[in-house]
Amino acid sequence: MKNTITKSVISIMFFVSSINGNFCYKKENSMQKKDTTQSTGSYSEVNGLKMYYEVHGKSGDYLVLIHGGGSTIGTTFGNLLPILAKDYKVIAVELQGHGHTNDRNGPESFEQDADDVAVLLKNLNVAKASFLGFSNGGNTAIQIALRHPQIVNKLILASTFYKREGLISGFFDGMKQATLDVMPKTLQDAFLQINPERDKLITMFNKDKERMLQFKDWKEEDISSIKMPTLIINGDHDVILANHAMEMSMLIKNSKLMILPATHGSYIGVAESPIPNTKLLEMTSEVIKDFLNNDAK
Repeated sequence: MKNTITKSVISIMFFVSSINGNFCYKKENSMQKKDTTQSTGSYSEVNGLKMYYEVHGKSGDYLVLIHGGGSTIGTTFGNLLPILAKDYKVIAVELQGHGHTNDRNGPESFEQDADDVAVLLKNLNVAKASFLGFSNGGNTAIQIALRHPQIVNKLILASTFYKREGLISGFFDGMKQATLDVMPKTLQDAFLQINPERDKLITMFNKDKERMLQFKDWKEEDISSIKMPTLIINGDHDVILANHAMEMSMLIKNSKLMILPATHGSYIGVAESPIPNTKLLEMTSEVIKDFLNNDAK
């Protein structure tokens, strides 16, 4: 790749950082499996949405998977979900305007996403579950823990932030200039396969972008109020700074931190990951399972 990077910065929802702190389009992940949907999915009426979800696995404790921005169940969790479904009853969701779930009038917010997921679980008669949120999905998971702590068993926050300075330098300046053409083709294709109307893709992109631009830091005392067992995962070359992940782990007293030799989401095999790495995926999944199985509930 040339040293002059024309598409220098894009949001946490879509890209993986290079070692030097720029964002660039990289080789797509050949490890990524096809969409997990079609035969396994259902819909539930949730706060004006027809919210799409999938249930995988026949036994074990409930584990809810929340995808990153611009993504679907398949693009974020296509590689990790089959591993986890062997040991847990996995509920994977698609949030407002993403994948199979329709949009609603008005902007996106992490708070609204959290409320939507809580209503979905109520509709499914699931009183309590553990939650794994990746990237923007991790922000949603934090809001679930803050707004609906009674439904949370354990929390897994993968590449998640709670204040703007936790993201790599230049992130928000680049975000202001971001256009749809910098969104990885893998994610665009996954969306358009479900929703052939390109206008819907543009709307989703713009709402995700605007949510990030309007993000206001969350209070440290709110993060410190999270009491349930929490596992924080971050890459050492992530969009989220490793020091920020460490800071969050210090605020959440009942937490563990794992920093991996990885970029944004490569450790769970996201579709846009530049580094397909089966061993890294296996290691991450084992740590997740050990946390869910052995840490105090």
